[in-house]
Amino acid sequence: MNTGGLLDQLLKAGSSMLGGQNGGAPQGQRQGSAGNSQLSSLLSGAGGGALAAGAVGLLLGNKKARKFGGKAVKYGGLAALGVVAYKAYSTWQQNNQAAPQGQPQTVDRLPAPQVEQHSHAILRAVIGAAKADGHVDDRERQLIDAEIAKLTSDPAMQRWFDQELNKPLEPADIASAASTPEMAAEMYLASVLIVDEENFMERSYLQELASQLRLDPALKAELEKEVRVSA
Repeated sequence: MNTGGLLDQLLKAGSSMLGGQNGGAPQGQRQGSAGNSQLSSLLSGAGGGALAAGAVGLLLGNKKARKFGGKAVKYGGLAALGVVAYKAYSTWQQNNQAAPQGQPQTVDRLPAPQVEQHSHAILRAVIGAAKADGHVDDRERQLIDAEIAKLTSDPAMQRWFDQELNKPLEPADIASAASTPEMAAEMYLASVLIVDEENFMERSYLQELASQLRLDPALKAELEKEVRVSA
């Protein structure tokens, strides 16, 4: 399954949803920090975003989709998410002597087979976060399946996506996909991008996911800070 390709399109959909600039960062994007500069260089426009935006809109619901668009338009695709996870993880390492040392192996720095493994875990987190408010009913699932079918012709990918949508929402099950600390960081970062923290159910889900991912509180705070800075 080409999970990475599908995830990349879904993450880029924010650009299309908000009418982002083709081939570049949206107008008004801040350039002040190194992190934002890296994000700008990685943004590559919608790239299938019109199609992906339909799936994201159905998956997240109108209010949440608008919030996601506002964040994702700054992030771009999968590589940009990896850059931001790397920045947060590196800052955490520098400030915590007990943290694992060495260059973080985030999704933007890995060979293709490992990118696919990370993508699989991140997409599970994205679907879980999208379900956290309980709004995806059977009819919406059918519509989402139809949109996903437009994005990928891989039957295995389509079946897997449908199975994930239909699973009971269990933060522990989603967190079990994280086999490295960097993967856990990426999954949490993607989840923070998706959830509406003003919603009690979604905020509670995010807290439980962080617990199940066994994120160090300082790393969790760094990831949340990166979302606030770039949103």
